[in-house]
Amino acid sequence: MSRDYPAEVLRYTAFSDDPDGGNPAGVVLDATGLADDDMQAIAADVGYSETAFLLPSADGGARGETGRTFDVRYFSPKAEVTFCGHATIATAVALAERVGPGELVFHTQVGAVPVTVTSAPDGRPHATLTSVEPHVEDAPAGVVREARAALGWDPSELDAALPPRIAYAGARHLVLAAATRERLADLAYDFERLEKLMRQEDLTTLQLVWRESADVFHVRDPFPVGGVVEDPATGAAAAAFGAYARQLGLVPDDAVLTLHQGADMGRPGVLTVELRGGDPRIRVSGTAARI
Repeated sequence: MSRDYPAEVLRYTAFSDDPDGGNPAGVVLDATGLADDDMQAIAADVGYSETAFLLPSADGGARGETGRTFDVRYFSPKAEVTFCGHATIATAVALAERVGPGELVFHTQVGAVPVTVTSAPDGRPHATLTSVEPHVEDAPAGVVREARAALGWDPSELDAALPPRIAYAGARHLVLAAATRERLADLAYDFERLEKLMRQEDLTTLQLVWRESADVFHVRDPFPVGGVVEDPATGAAAAAFGAYARQLGLVPDDAVLTLHQGADMGRPGVLTVELRGGDPRIRVSGTAARI
């Protein structure tokens, strides 16, 4: 970051305890006095898929909320985004390392996101975010065709047991399932073509998945609308995928899923997705490490 900016920018990686794994995020724990242009310039300078900017919430008490309450904004290098899961995890861990674990509430553009930070047995903070209420909708055939064309995927390379859907848990993601691990590993796509489609359909990423077992999945997330080819570990998409898995009946009402992401980029990370019967919201958990 340029030293001219009146804020300290921390760098954390989320969903990994190794600075060389997971998904890097910029974190500004005190964005007081920063204008929108400042935040956008900082995010562009940092160059990660997102940077989070934290401000104390003025009316958290009036909402009857317990715990520490903040307003949060997220910027990619190209534009502001409404919600970012990995930057939420990174910010919560960064905050806990300074003031201790506990209950947090992050007010985002999509709504309130509770975050619980606990201490793992090794003493490292572990954060769990609870998504806004998700929903899943059919993916139009034309959108699926164009996405496949941009990716270079043949229809036969999709897993028929996991049909395409658009899933939302704070941001919209097109879920496409690969029939083989090899298809998922070979990701080379038309950046401009996919970006155009995603902007037309208001998609944040594509959630590309391969199912290893009943509760273990491998995922990849192209993110051209954010100015990067691929996101190494995507908390918002993980939450959306949890809603997808529930609606399609792929998992029980109470389930814990393990998502492996980033290995094909050389930045392995692990996201834990929890579904609870009777609660439509999805919980996504992971650790973070300072870079």
